Amino acid sequence: MTDLAAPQVLGSPALDAFLERARTRLRPTPPGPQDQTANPPAAPPRGDHDLEPDVLEAALARPPRLAAVLVPVVPRDDGVSVLFTVRASHLRDHSGQIAFPGGKIDPADPSPLAAALREAEEEIGLDRAAVTPIGYLDAYLSGTGFLVTPVVGLVAPDARLSLNPHEVAEAFEVPLDFLMDVANHALHSREWRGRQRRYYAIPFGERYIWGVTAGIVRNLYDRLRDADG
Repeated sequence: MTDLAAPQVLGSPALDAFLERARTRLRPTPPGPQDQTANPPAAPPRGDHDLEPDVLEAALARPPRLAAVLVPVVPRDDGVSVLFTVRASHLRDHSGQIAFPGGKIDPADPSPLAAALREAEEEIGLDRAAVTPIGYLDAYLSGTGFLVTPVVGLVAPDARLSLNPHEVAEAFEVPLDFLMDVANHALHSREWRGRQRRYYAIPFGERYIWGVTAGIVRNLYDRLRDADG
């Protein structure tokens, strides 16, 4: 299940504008595990090192662990939104943080797309038949050594969710226009492994989108923005 298909959702001006840009500016095929084509030749993939270059050496100290996430885009009557999850508070890693549905690519997964759809179904009960893949963002290398393939998919507006409480505490949507406004992208910092580290953050009301998730949103912005923006 790796082919991209034409979305079968009734259009709106906001949705049509998004799809027009997405079809031409997103990657039509997933980046490979060591792909370097998203940046200048010989450059690493996108990642935490965009802001903290010294993180790259540690991230590449061992072969990356492959993962995939779904960036779910949902057409609504008042515009287009993006679906996020809040990770369950009892999880060992990244508990309570805002994320996209996704996780490690299993050996049985035939592709990053298959992994992202499987994880979305397991985490939030999103039927894969309700998702139309649109394209891919650049691979994102986290400081902890995960190489994440983000899959952008259009979700049917009437799709029902059933959250897995063992993994997800909440699901919520943010207007795409808000996410694509660079004025809402902040640079914050906190201590990590003995030193201050900078990272992207996108506060949204009481929500705090940061780290890898905010970095992926930033890549979506970079892909969809006007060339002279």
